[in-house]
Amino acid sequence: MSACPAYDCAVVGGGVMGCTTALWLARAGMRVVLLDRGSLCREASGVNAGTLTMQMTRAALIPYAMRGWELWRTTADWLGMDVGTRVLDGLSVAYTEAEVGMLEARASSRRAAGAPVELVDAARARDIEPGLGDGVRLAGFCPVDGFVVAYLTGRAYRGALLAAGATLQEGRAVTGIDPVDGGFALGTADGGRVEARRVVLAGGVWIQEMASWLGVRLPIQCLVNQLVVTERLPPVMRTILGVANGKLSLKQFDNGTVLVGGGWQGIGRGDPRDGGAEIVPENVIGNLQLAVHAVPRLRDARVLRVWLGYEAETADAMPVVGRLPGFDDAWVIGSVHSGYTSGPYIGRLLADAILERELERPLFDPGRLAGR
Repeated sequence: MSACPAYDCAVVGGGVMGCTTALWLARAGMRVVLLDRGSLCREASGVNAGTLTMQMTRAALIPYAMRGWELWRTTADWLGMDVGTRVLDGLSVAYTEAEVGMLEARASSRRAAGAPVELVDAARARDIEPGLGDGVRLAGFCPVDGFVVAYLTGRAYRGALLAAGATLQEGRAVTGIDPVDGGFALGTADGGRVEARRVVLAGGVWIQEMASWLGVRLPIQCLVNQLVVTERLPPVMRTILGVANGKLSLKQFDNGTVLVGGGWQGIGRGDPRDGGAEIVPENVIGNLQLAVHAVPRLRDARVLRVWLGYEAETADAMPVVGRLPGFDDAWVIGSVHSGYTSGPYIGRLLADAILERELERPLFDPGRLAGR
């Protein structure tokens, strides 16, 4: 390795968390290169629903999500571009006794963590969301849910990173990392080599493979999530709407299209190693049936498109954010449940850690899961 590597930090992975980390490092004066095999924010950060929610965020992550939410609301200030952020009422509804129990427990824990979540009866839920169908027994209400237009985020980050002096290498896949004197040497698919004193692994479901390049076993599970978008419709709903069991997420965009999602187990099939994914038709049908039950006016809506995206999850369903075990200057960030909401804040926290600043909140030590 050369005596003076070209970069102070190489960030591998251009999603929301990788981009945010790179941005704050560059603004602090570091020479930063960000590499991604595709375009910025086009994997999980570009194919998700863009939902900003407290009710689907784990209680332990609520303080991070609240700070992330504020960053999303002010992207024009710190990214230089509005990304279509909308603040909406959020409802999580319960239809069964079991779901009522879930809702009560989750609302209590999230409220204790600082989220403005309250329980409301069916009549109040219908006042908040007139489009609701019958059968609601209880609902969680949060006035600070909303969404971001996910496909705008890459453009916003690209402009901010370039303005901060970062080097962007989109469409350049990293195939390996070797620790060398003074830092790391990154091999790329085009046969090239990038040298940096520090490295940040921000590759989502590919973090496990990236960590293995440095001899660290960091188990990451891949979930394949599905989204359905309808044709443009007259207003049929005005909230971010979900079901307590997690199997439905609904929102209507400004252009009239309705996005239908939900965390069905096995809702899609795919393998991040080859990038392939396919839908499971019966799960698409079940997802849509639940959507129509929740909002009956969706019954005659036509589906325009169905797509899939990868989501990373650890064994304890908590993030991995911090130093890679065994290395002073290798860092990892990812696997954040409902990570879109808290992503910008967690990325900024990691940048502060790398810059040796005092942290507002603790990170999530990857060492608890790692082996060699």
